[in-house]
Amino acid sequence: MILSEQKPLEEIQAYLEKDKSVFILGCNGCAQSSGSGGPKQVAEMKDKLTAAGKIVTGTKVIDFLCSKALVKSGLRGRVDQVAAADSVLVLTCGIGIQAVAASINKIVYPGCNTVNMGGTRGEWEGSERCNECGQCLLFHTGGVCPITACTKSLVSGACGGANKGKCEISKDRDCGWELIYNRLKAKGQLNRLADMIKPLDHKKIMPRPEMMSTPLYALENIAKPPAPPAPPAKPANTVKEVKA
Repeated sequence: MILSEQKPLEEIQAYLEKDKSVFILGCNGCAQSSGSGGPKQVAEMKDKLTAAGKIVTGTKVIDFLCSKALVKSGLRGRVDQVAAADSVLVLTCGIGIQAVAASINKIVYPGCNTVNMGGTRGEWEGSERCNECGQCLLFHTGGVCPITACTKSLVSGACGGANKGKCEISKDRDCGWELIYNRLKAKGQLNRLADMIKPLDHKKIMPRPEMMSTPLYALENIAKPPAPPAPPAKPANTVKEVKA
């Protein structure tokens, strides 16, 4: 399971400041279990944004937003609603937000932060990955994570070492910031490159102390089984040799 929590409403409203209308997407997988993006939370977010004067063109909760195939198939019946919106707000983990941004030709905003639990996650299809930084930056980068797409995890722009769009460290890998530039260009958001992204708060990247004592954390960090006890040492031979 990937744990996520909703961003503060003020932060979400700041994303939507210039947008009149929005479509809201939720996830029936990990986000529902987290209480951050299931049907209940999507309905609550719709009410909050409507009260704030936004037009919510529609909502949809998809089983697993980390699957681009499910995103595309799940939105087939909502094409007109998505097209009518200025942007799409996604209530799920960083992987799902990235998958949605890669699947639709629309501006996508993160409605949640992914919480670090310090353990190993399951495998899923697709190239999207999340390092659970607890301060999702995908608003600034067009839905491409600079922390996982860039081998140096640079959040303030490209390093200058890329060659023909390839990373200087892994020459068979695309430069993460090249991907960000291309995504922003395709969505008409190149102005986002002027955003001053604050340095990461590394306290949010580490597992929270209060979480480390919960059963959820224990399940994500199952300790290796203890090594079997060493066989008992053979007793010393205390029988004296008897001479004939």
